[in-house]
Amino acid sequence: MGPIELSEPRQNRRIASIDALRGVNMFWLIGVDGAIGSLAEMTRDKGPLVSAIGNFLGTQFVHESWEGLHFYDFIFALFIFITGISIALSLPGSVECDGRIKAHLRVMRRSLLLIAMGVVMYVSIGENGWDVRLLGVLQRIGLCYFFTSLMFLNFSFRGMVAALVTLLAGYWALMTFVPVPGFGAGSYAPDSNLANWIDYNYLPGKLWDGTRDPEGMLSTFPAIGTCLLGAFAGLLLRDARINAASKTLWLITAGCALLATGYLWALQFPIIKAIWTSSFVLVTAGYSAILLGLTHHIVDVWKWQRWATIFTWIGANAITLYILNQSIAERITGGGLAASFDRAVTKGAGGFVLHILALVLAIILARFMYQRKIFVRV
Repeated sequence: MGPIELSEPRQNRRIASIDALRGVNMFWLIGVDGAIGSLAEMTRDKGPLVSAIGNFLGTQFVHESWEGLHFYDFIFALFIFITGISIALSLPGSVECDGRIKAHLRVMRRSLLLIAMGVVMYVSIGENGWDVRLLGVLQRIGLCYFFTSLMFLNFSFRGMVAALVTLLAGYWALMTFVPVPGFGAGSYAPDSNLANWIDYNYLPGKLWDGTRDPEGMLSTFPAIGTCLLGAFAGLLLRDARINAASKTLWLITAGCALLATGYLWALQFPIIKAIWTSSFVLVTAGYSAILLGLTHHIVDVWKWQRWATIFTWIGANAITLYILNQSIAERITGGGLAASFDRAVTKGAGGFVLHILALVLAIILARFMYQRKIFVRV
């Protein structure tokens, strides 16, 4: 059985809901996350109701310490899912225009560029000289993009489904039945599970959490599964045989099925973002599919698109804005300004202003680049 047929006529119109959803996803990472964390600090001890609301929001915008799922844990998984959608929407056109060989080379170039940028972002100077984090957010995006693209270009649909099952079931089997020296088999606790043990013993360079890394080696494999599920959603969206309203129904139905399966699996294999468990893959993909279905219906079926203008600007250069925000924004807006607001208003006010300014700068830059058709593709 051959690879997925990619010779359909290329679509001239971008799917607006994908640009909007990518922008909504990135919106939380370019200032809003920090602003809500600061808001939680500002509302502390300000009365039962206000404090409770602030505390809830603040809790949702930090990663779960280990087992469980906060909104902030979902954001990265959603981005990986959207990456898979983009693969299904863009690679057929690349093959049509340039052929399969050049499409493979393009995939390799983009993947290596993402990985290289991620390594550069996490380089720092420590007590023992240069510290380099070899695996991180951009590196995981690059690896997921690379392997999912290769499967999309060379596997049949059944082959991709088989790969997904192998990745998720195989990861579960490794984590459940392979004994960890000193701890035995079947532990999913921090530092005593197989994924953490492999990173601690075999991943060179700096580990994000000291003894383990949330974007480590073994957990990259189920993350590829998240990207594959996004590619399946992309195949659905580009299928001309299915009308737009039916696509919404398919996405929401599939999302509910993934949620049910993921939460059932979580009874044995807990939802843990830090090691990207298979149940985490299914649950976050389920929420992603439902959110995609709703966004698709609002933007592409009902044509309510004006609300998404800012998000479309952001989504068009999502990776660029992420890198700039991580590297520059806080240095530009920080300093004495934050401390001054803390003293004048309340603790946390300075951080709130800092992050809102970072968000405004990012939106202005996104608008400038979009209106001048500057799209930095990596």
